[in-house]
Amino acid sequence: MDEFLKVSYLLSPLLVGLTAHGICIRFGWLRSLAQPIDAGRTLRGRHLFGANKTYRGVVAVALGTAVGIGFQIALHCGGVARGWELLDYGSAAVVGLGLAMGAAAMLAELPNSFLKRQLGIGPGAAAGGVRGGVFYLLDQVDMLAGVWLVLGFVLTVTVARVLWSVVFLFIAHQVLTVLGYWLGMRATAR
Repeated sequence: MDEFLKVSYLLSPLLVGLTAHGICIRFGWLRSLAQPIDAGRTLRGRHLFGANKTYRGVVAVALGTAVGIGFQIALHCGGVARGWELLDYGSAAVVGLGLAMGAAAMLAELPNSFLKRQLGIGPGAAAGGVRGGVFYLLDQVDMLAGVWLVLGFVLTVTVARVLWSVVFLFIAHQVLTVLGYWLGMRATAR
């Protein structure tokens, strides 16, 4: 359980980043960056990633995650949560790590989006059957590939940490998705 708390604390700034993105969508902030990353390009007549994968998402989550790291630095300076820390919050470089984590998280969603578009599953839409279950799980945790790629440069990536991160993010994603939909930050509640 101690490892789960440490991993949860490690990834909690990402939730700040995802919330920042939802706020940007809700209030139209960073609208000039709300351009699809695929710029409308297609393969086999289907968009590469779809209209929901935008530069705004990458920037907002990166900045929001860095802000979340800033909160953790403040907690570190106050002597709070030191038993849960896996990063060196005494170093200002950890803010850059937060930026990289947030950007990598959003970019790691692109392969999943590409696959869904090529299979004819629209942005925000659900597939049916077993395929739907697989994509539902992937939608909840695909960003972890990018996060762990970045974190692998500064700490040891273990199977236990990755599995705990899947549990944490799956649970957190459910809560954020429902709240985001309820607050008008998301088009769907899934």
